[in-house]
Amino acid sequence: MRRGIVTKYRRFGKLNWEVSALGFGAMRLPIIDGDPAKIDQPTAIRMIRYAIDHGVNYVDTAYVYHRGTSETLVGKSLQDGYREKVRLATKMPTWLVNSQQDMDKYLDEQLARLQTDHIDFYLLHGLNKDRWPKVKQLGVIGWAEKKMEEGKIGRLGFSFHDEYSVFKEIIDSYEGCTFCQIQFNYTDADYQAGTKGLKYAASKGLAVVVMEPIAGGKLAVKPPKEVQAIWDKANIKSTPAKLALQWVWNHPEVSVVLSGMSTLEQVMENLESADDSEPGVLTKEELDVINQIAQKYKESGYIGCTGCKYCMPCPQGVNIPEIIALYNEFYVRGRDDEVKKKYRENITPETNAKKCVKCGTCETLCPQQLPIRNILRGATFAFEQNA
Repeated sequence: MRRGIVTKYRRFGKLNWEVSALGFGAMRLPIIDGDPAKIDQPTAIRMIRYAIDHGVNYVDTAYVYHRGTSETLVGKSLQDGYREKVRLATKMPTWLVNSQQDMDKYLDEQLARLQTDHIDFYLLHGLNKDRWPKVKQLGVIGWAEKKMEEGKIGRLGFSFHDEYSVFKEIIDSYEGCTFCQIQFNYTDADYQAGTKGLKYAASKGLAVVVMEPIAGGKLAVKPPKEVQAIWDKANIKSTPAKLALQWVWNHPEVSVVLSGMSTLEQVMENLESADDSEPGVLTKEELDVINQIAQKYKESGYIGCTGCKYCMPCPQGVNIPEIIALYNEFYVRGRDDEVKKKYRENITPETNAKKCVKCGTCETLCPQQLPIRNILRGATFAFEQNA
């Protein structure tokens, strides 16, 4: 077996097509000067093409990723014959759509950005209890079926952030839906669609695309000491990132796992993990350890922010993702004063938690439905007192 080559493929729902176990998610590409809109294009293109050359055949992006620049980068990456090697997925920005004319406008813009005449898998982005009734009333199903007849869209699906009951309602509302995209990792097994939604979608013949398999990278970094103690005791020969990915692939209902990779090294590591993947491959000991770790994260005050940055830019200039990450780290690490120091070093007076005026704009955009205003109030108390 050649290491680093994806040799594992899975059936994509009802379709007579097999997708690579690993898909390339273009939401966390390498950037310049810390600006999400400034993608390091040569590096990002090299990463995407390397993944494709090594077996990846599913590339996922969206209209808003990297503040609107991800699709353009993906389009450049898929030139020189690479477009024909993959199935391409992108998403309609449902919260910006108020008519079928808007749907046409965004789709045409996306086709131009991606330098293609068709999108293989088109998703209604971030459906929830508010967005689904809205786009449904606007006639999105009829519109999409027309676009499929015209050849501009191959298959229609949706990405999801809400409760299971809403997820089931969406699936039951349209029999022509081919696939769905859900957040799924071992700390979110009972969150949003969760394991129950995964199994329901698969029972209906939908392909299930998994996003955030390592919780925005949180399950890949050095864990807090309480979690590390579980690792040390178990003596499992695996990295946290690989075990998190294998936990997702362990479920036979999963079609493809998306990873938002930022370096070529991450691409290589994830390709190797994908090559080792198989439903049911984890041992009882490994599953027990994962359950212990998941429970410990919950006990430690884990905040389910994935760092997607949908909440940005804040009208008041608050650096919401960085503050939440530090606030989460503060509690996971037992209120460590070193995290307070890091806050003072990285968060300026112009971007600190005290700048929040509780307008709630961020919460309307957050796919995790986090109580961001309350989190920022807590961060103010934790970091700004006597500062």
